[in-house]
Amino acid sequence: MATTRRTGREIGVETVGWLSFATMFIVGTDTFLVAPLLPELREQFHVTTQASGWLVSAYALGYALCALIAGPISDRMDRRRMLLVGMTGFAILTASCGLAWGFWSMAAFRFLAGAAAALATPQIWASIPQLVPADRIVRTMGRATAGLAIAQLAGIPLGAFLAAASWRFSFFAISIAAAIVLALLTVFFPPVARTTAPVGAATRGYRAVLTSRPLVVALIAYFVFQTGNFAALSFYGSWFARDFGLDTTGIGVAMIFIGGGNAAGSLFGHRLVARWGASRSLTVGIVVMAAGYLLVAVTGLLMPAVGLLAIIMLAGGFVFPVMMATLQAGAGQARGTVSSLSNVAMYAGTTIGVGIAGPVFAETSGFTGVAILAITAYLVALLLFTAARSARPT
Repeated sequence: MATTRRTGREIGVETVGWLSFATMFIVGTDTFLVAPLLPELREQFHVTTQASGWLVSAYALGYALCALIAGPISDRMDRRRMLLVGMTGFAILTASCGLAWGFWSMAAFRFLAGAAAALATPQIWASIPQLVPADRIVRTMGRATAGLAIAQLAGIPLGAFLAAASWRFSFFAISIAAAIVLALLTVFFPPVARTTAPVGAATRGYRAVLTSRPLVVALIAYFVFQTGNFAALSFYGSWFARDFGLDTTGIGVAMIFIGGGNAAGSLFGHRLVARWGASRSLTVGIVVMAAGYLLVAVTGLLMPAVGLLAIIMLAGGFVFPVMMATLQAGAGQARGTVSSLSNVAMYAGTTIGVGIAGPVFAETSGFTGVAILAITAYLVALLLFTAARSARPT
């Protein structure tokens, strides 16, 4: 009778996969935690709608700036140690957000929490190829990617529900969860062999990317897309509170429904990609998102708006892997660098998008101004992605 017992090596691979999932889920959840808290934080800290958006941007800015140097530095250091240091700082600084006494202290703690996250998460992506057999790398990275995808689904409603007790409790809960993950990483995450890259080797990946026109254009397209994407996403909660009078619990319910669309797109969108191909899928997905925001801009009813936003997020979950595949297509040996730069592009886009969208949301009625901003960014991104494909050697 055939045995089903797994070897120690296989169990180790499973451990790396689930620890990668947990790490990316916790960090990803914290990324999206603040959006539903903005209405309450604005009242607590007595700031304008425009200023409150910077509590989202501060985290993204800290991550983006730190990621630019953390990736190359980690190539010559102990990845496991950097992972543990980053998660330790992340847990402490997230708890510090719950102790913030004013707008500027909160912004500072969010910035530093983002920087700590940028120390930790690149080590997950870089360690997996060194820790698991070649035939399990994709599956294990899929676990880490799933952590991020589910975090995007859970982060916003989780923040809203936790805030029903206290906005401070939201940060304390994430900090406790991060401390638990840190303990698991300390005990179970295996050592990672140091690389022997020569001095200056870490910059070669950046040179390879920046001298490739298709990659540069694709990264710019991704940045533009995420600028519009997070400009809109970050103000869903503020719109529901201002125009429809929803409290934090009501916002959480709406966000669960909207996030369900994103999860469905992420889980099942690959079937359409297999049928249509990457180019057509990207075009259809972005056009659907732009059309959805156009309809959102003209609706004045809550339920149709929530339904449209769910469809938009479904399309977003569908096109995200296509965009990542487009970025990776011409990366060659610089895949890690492209992944790092795509993260920087996303968080930089979040920072700029929220900074622009705050005044736009405050000065326009409904969701019209923010929707127009997102539509413009999507269409420009689509043109740039098309240009990147055209510039790629055949």
